Amino acid sequence: MAVTVASGILRPSPSTRAVECGLPVPRCCSLRCSLFAAPIPSKIRLHSDAAITVPRAASPKTVEDGSSNETDIVPTPKVIIDQDSDLDATIVEITFGDRLGSLLDTMKSLKNLGLNVVKANVYLDSSGKHNKFAITSASTGRKVNDPELLEAIRLTIINNMLEYHPESSSQLALGAAFGVEPPGQEVDVDIATHIDVYDDGPDRSLLVVETADYPGLLVDLVKIITDINIAVQSGEFDTEGLLAKAKFHISYKGKPIIKPLQQVLSNSLRYFLRRPTTEEASF
Repeated sequence: MAVTVASGILRPSPSTRAVECGLPVPRCCSLRCSLFAAPIPSKIRLHSDAAITVPRAASPKTVEDGSSNETDIVPTPKVIIDQDSDLDATIVEITFGDRLGSLLDTMKSLKNLGLNVVKANVYLDSSGKHNKFAITSASTGRKVNDPELLEAIRLTIINNMLEYHPESSSQLALGAAFGVEPPGQEVDVDIATHIDVYDDGPDRSLLVVETADYPGLLVDLVKIITDINIAVQSGEFDTEGLLAKAKFHISYKGKPIIKPLQQVLSNSLRYFLRRPTTEEASF
């Protein structure tokens, strides 16, 4: 089962090319998703049974045009994938206090995924320095709608942060396996998981999911939603430290999600996200 996009809606597709990966993760996506025509390099290849091949973060000797002060309190890394604010491009926002530079290597890595960075800007506020990119698919010139490629974008950014800012590993879920310092504490999934569905106009609803982050989460969420024939139209996926928050505009046959179906969706997501990580590997 794969997820592809037609007319701006993510939905399962019976015959699409799977993209493979080689990184073991706690629970990787069980979904084979379609990708745009340009191939993804072997370093970032997704698979239904594995995850993302990401090299281990380097020692803190190189900083991607930024600064690193180990005596400071390490800020919380944030990566936002925004599908709502721009009709023509996927907006990516990256924040790590005031430690990020121009992120030229990150932009190069995104281009290696077959993407174009059509616009980049930086702004400052009390939370730090925000790097924003407008990204399109090189093959179509349009925004990225494939959930597996969106997840590859997210993990590519996090991987670069681990490489050029190794101190971030203690603040990121991926740091447990590939950082120089794992997170000091694990997130209690039962406590961290929150699922809500709200009214969002006459023809759709808004699904908000907050839970512990792990590689493949974005793709897994889309699969669970589409497996019960709910369409995912657009949304936003935020990674904030060890947590992830997804907001999806969803509909069922062009209409908002009714209460009984909301309960089915909530139960399905809650079961998947809270199940023991050993469940699949035990038999």
